[in-house]
Amino acid sequence: MATPLQIEKGRAELRKVRNKSFGLFIFVGIFSTCVNALMLTGPVYMLQVYDRVLSSRSEATLVALTVLIAFLYLMMGILDFTRGRIMARVGARFQNDLDQRVFDAAMRKAAVAPDERTQTALKDLESVQKFLGAPVFTALFDLPWTPVFLAGIAIFHPWLGFLGLVGGAVLVAISILNQITTKNKQRELSAATHVADKTADHLNNEAEMVQSLGMRGAAFARWHQARAAALQSGVQAGDLSGRFTASTKTLRMFLQSLMLGMGAYLVLRNEMSPGMMIAGSILLGRALAPIEMAIGQWALLQRARQG
Repeated sequence: MATPLQIEKGRAELRKVRNKSFGLFIFVGIFSTCVNALMLTGPVYMLQVYDRVLSSRSEATLVALTVLIAFLYLMMGILDFTRGRIMARVGARFQNDLDQRVFDAAMRKAAVAPDERTQTALKDLESVQKFLGAPVFTALFDLPWTPVFLAGIAIFHPWLGFLGLVGGAVLVAISILNQITTKNKQRELSAATHVADKTADHLNNEAEMVQSLGMRGAAFARWHQARAAALQSGVQAGDLSGRFTASTKTLRMFLQSLMLGMGAYLVLRNEMSPGMMIAGSILLGRALAPIEMAIGQWALLQRARQG
């Protein structure tokens, strides 16, 4: 059992490794700010086309707007790609800096009192590295912009803002329920996978003896039993996680359509313009996208937390 001093020392090591990439995190945050600001390009374009171009019937205005948004989308794509590349390298640096430390610690622990953690130590580190380079991590930089987009919808009309707020709250509730419900299943899957991998490694190490004793059938039966348990746990965890992912996607699409419907109703009452109706639906989809991403890749996030 680790002492409080050892635990604090380990945390200090992690902080030191993380701080080496602090400057890169700052750049990713800046790029994320620019990317999310450029996400307003679509709604603003729709707003201008519906409220200015169609009313003025000006082809020159339409061409100028289209060229401008093409440039802005190009910049958004470059910045989004760049921040993804930066985070992939942050994850690689994190793993490279801790590989030897984790390997040595696992070897020392395995020599004294081996357990499941010593067997999966390097995989735990790899799971954190994969999480740092995954789109779900950059989505965490986008989450602070969700209230900004919802506020923008509320500027169009308070009813639309209220609808977006309620929809966002429901998705957050789904994500919390997802965490509570799938935590045990993910733990069971991790344990079952570890048993299956450990059994396969043991049988491979004893392959010569298994072959000479004619025990291949018994060895396969033993491994297949562990593998079947891991597969069953994986299917159950996937079904549970998929239920939340499908619910989130369906709800988000329904909310966008409902936003259009409510916007059309407000347009009929002359309380807003058609451009605001379209822009509000696009903004809602952008506001809810990070939450949907987090729920869709919740298994990766949970695995990284365990690691």
